[in-house]
Amino acid sequence: MWLRTSCNLTFDITVPTPFVLMLRPRSGAQQWIAMEEYKIIPSVPVFEFTDNYGNLCQRLIAPPGPFAVITSAVVQTADYVDQAPGAAFIEIQNLPDTVLSYLLPSRYCEADRFSQMATAITAGRLLGYDQVSAITEWLRTTIRFEPYRSDALVSAIEVNARGWGVCRDFSHLGIAMCRSLSIPSRMVVGYLHGLEPMDLHAWFEAYIGGRWYAFDATQEQMRGGYVAIGYGRDAADVAVYNQFGPALYPNTQHVRVELIHNEDRTDHAAL
Repeated sequence: MWLRTSCNLTFDITVPTPFVLMLRPRSGAQQWIAMEEYKIIPSVPVFEFTDNYGNLCQRLIAPPGPFAVITSAVVQTADYVDQAPGAAFIEIQNLPDTVLSYLLPSRYCEADRFSQMATAITAGRLLGYDQVSAITEWLRTTIRFEPYRSDALVSAIEVNARGWGVCRDFSHLGIAMCRSLSIPSRMVVGYLHGLEPMDLHAWFEAYIGGRWYAFDATQEQMRGGYVAIGYGRDAADVAVYNQFGPALYPNTQHVRVELIHNEDRTDHAAL
């Protein structure tokens, strides 16, 4: 399917403020970025780099006064999310070097604290994909999804204790349990067509059978329409913006994901 995504942020800046932004999706196996627009108002020098996880990031200093970041993209993304029941667990010694860091505990995913719990939840399942499916179903039926009730970042242990969370909390807990079973797992932030309420979204991926597969316990079932912006160990690695200096929050944050119909996609299909 073809989607048009956008994320617009506005701020009131009081002092010159360094930012690191991460709002440019990249083309990959599940998505093709056919067109994009990225505006900084007022215009300031921007320096782009690729972080340790392959994400496209932009550095800048925002001047005092009104400040806006306006982004949009036209994306071809998979109509269906790949699923692979029965896909095999990969022994640690056979994992690619690039995924090894996704086995370790991280700031919001205390994998070393979930071994017994994850083992109980996945008892009787084939090692690999079926274990992650069992974890995802447990999250969906046990942890209460409350998308309107966002608060400060909390860790997997805290989410499990309180029994509710937003999308990133579901991802943190799922990642922690996967890693506790020696399944590499990472957080993804991006867009999802049809998400209610519409906002930026988080899900997680697990490395099984020689590739990454997506899982999202906040949705009744996996469907097409995901557009990834960034990957990382947990939410600390995938913030769409980091600012440094006095605390600062957006005045507005508008996110849209629109389906581009057949009659509108001719110009993009040839790219």
